[in-house]
Amino acid sequence: MALHLTRHFHRPARLLMSIIFLLSGVGKLGAVEVTQKYMEAYGVPGYLLYPAAFFDIGSGIMLLLGSLTRHLSVVLAGWCMLTAFIFHKKFDDQNQTINFLKNTAMAGGFLVLADSDAPGASLAAGPFSSRKDKTGLKHSCTVLEALRSRKDEFT
Repeated sequence: MALHLTRHFHRPARLLMSIIFLLSGVGKLGAVEVTQKYMEAYGVPGYLLYPAAFFDIGSGIMLLLGSLTRHLSVVLAGWCMLTAFIFHKKFDDQNQTINFLKNTAMAGGFLVLADSDAPGASLAAGPFSSRKDKTGLKHSCTVLEALRSRKDEFT
């Protein structure tokens, strides 16, 4: 029986990717004046700090829970690219270049996550799912049935 181990990577991937959004959102709210000045230095109105912070926190929570992962991942890929081109375009500054590349790598990761639709432990297989089929749930049942049928081999 061939188990697809990659399906076990989605939960830790979502956890790791959500951390940066949760910390970023909380960080914005913890340093309002400094963050507003930073945003304004790049031509972004400071009053957008609050929507950006709540977007970061909300996205981080949804990502962590696996809620609407496919759609959210596409939005976050766009968000990462948008913020990269606004805030990290001074390529003569090594930190800016690293942050630009980090954002583009995250955008790529989100596109991969959008393609996989976060199977496994997520709300994607729950009652509020936008998915027509509960593939993750069906796969889990298939694995359990296969294990039950082979239990004599293990005992």
